[in-house]
Amino acid sequence: MSFDEKHPDDVQKDDLAGLKRDPATGEMSEMTVVAEGEERTTIFVWLLVLVSSISGLLFGYDTGVISGALVTIGSDLGPHSLSSTQDELITSATTLGALIGGLTAGIMSDYCGRKPVLAIADVIFLGGAIGQAVCHTVSAMIGGRFLIGIAVGLAACIAPLYIQELSPTRLRGRMVTLNVVAITGGQVIAYGIGAAFENTHGGWRWMVGLGCVPAGIQFLLLFFLPESPRIMVRTGKQEAARHIMQKIYAYATPEQIDLKVRVLTVAVQEAIDITNTTTFKQRLYSIFFVPINRRALIVGCGLQAFQQLCGFNTLMYYSASLFKSIGFNNPTAVGLIIAGTNFIFTLVALKYIDIIGRRRIMVWTSPGMIFGLTLAAVSFHFLTLRTNSQLVDGTKYPESWSALVLLSMIIFVASYATGLGNVPWQQGELFGLEVRGIGTSLATATNWGANLIIGSTYLSLMNRITPSGAFGFYAGLCLLGWLFCLFCYPETAGLSLEEVKGIFKDGFGVRESQKMRREKQALMKRKAEGQA
Repeated sequence: MSFDEKHPDDVQKDDLAGLKRDPATGEMSEMTVVAEGEERTTIFVWLLVLVSSISGLLFGYDTGVISGALVTIGSDLGPHSLSSTQDELITSATTLGALIGGLTAGIMSDYCGRKPVLAIADVIFLGGAIGQAVCHTVSAMIGGRFLIGIAVGLAACIAPLYIQELSPTRLRGRMVTLNVVAITGGQVIAYGIGAAFENTHGGWRWMVGLGCVPAGIQFLLLFFLPESPRIMVRTGKQEAARHIMQKIYAYATPEQIDLKVRVLTVAVQEAIDITNTTTFKQRLYSIFFVPINRRALIVGCGLQAFQQLCGFNTLMYYSASLFKSIGFNNPTAVGLIIAGTNFIFTLVALKYIDIIGRRRIMVWTSPGMIFGLTLAAVSFHFLTLRTNSQLVDGTKYPESWSALVLLSMIIFVASYATGLGNVPWQQGELFGLEVRGIGTSLATATNWGANLIIGSTYLSLMNRITPSGAFGFYAGLCLLGWLFCLFCYPETAGLSLEEVKGIFKDGFGVRESQKMRREKQALMKRKAEGQA
């Protein structure tokens, strides 16, 4: 009897007996499941990823648009212009909301699926965008930004996870990077719209209100997208999962599709057994105290903390204010240069993340970030010699040092976008399915927790330890992050989601992961030579 003839809820053990397991970890391996045309992306996958990546665009737009809005709100929200404290509160409200959204997203998606959570995020995006556009008080603006933050937290956690589970193994990193491209594209659009409305009275209302357009579009398109095959298998819908796998691996033979689904079924069944025999409290306990899960959590949370503690998002939130302070006449337009650099170098990551590998990209690009921030610290030191090491609005600073600050930011952002801006969002591949929702929620919450710290202390830090000291401090944090990647971050490119779990069996698996990747590359090469 073939797999097709079996009842969807009754996959027999003898059907799975011949499949290869990793001898060291006991995990089901895809080493024997290489499908025809696996390296080719189908139109179906492209459509899935593009629609899902609207979440990334919303993420980027709603975090980037506040930079231009803050310098144009003026006294529209009260009798006086916004103070530094109010700027920090408006900015941090989004981050606080994202922290809460990130904590709940993965757990919600484990119970109701990935797609419904994305739809919930879209509804919240719509409410937050409209609420900001019509508000007339600072407190109402903070409330609107908080709602946007919840939606950003949900989308940031689930969109990459959803894409990972719907992408071919060999192209998974590239597909998730498309979501990051959408994030940076959203930031570019936000800065472009900010520049367009910069001199329009009440233009900031258009800036924040236009965020409802992509949210509405994605909400409608979600009705046409499938659920993740792993969620389908977990809920007993093997035939539906097989149908989706046929579309993902459109060039594979029916036998190869059968094998893919059977491997997936075995891997998911283990997670089902754990879920059915444990409570949420026990699974939460396991992610901290089961060594494999704990190591995965350390890597996932460590990378997300690194991404935020490097200080990048201070540029997204405050770049227009910063460039205005150092003497640029069109600060929002200059901020667009930063956003454009971020977008362009994210495209570089899109091209090479699966070819070069996640770990290698992180090891190579982090020194560029350290150099850029160190150069910025030195530039700010000499730029502010005449103003007691502080930035004073209205002061005419030397253009040469202002230009060097801009150059240092471009170097930092280019390095960030090529590596750190993308790699942490591959976090879903680090966790076994039984704790994937919890793990991604905790890692995403770490991201937003660190973001909250950075966003709410940036202006105070600039005042207390000077701009030079602040950027030197960020450079030091980047150095620590680079050392973390060197010693703790394994290579996951090209490995199946189930194989990645086995890497952490006896440690962080840095060497083991690189060996496993070389073996898979050799297997693919032999297969290609055999077909030639």
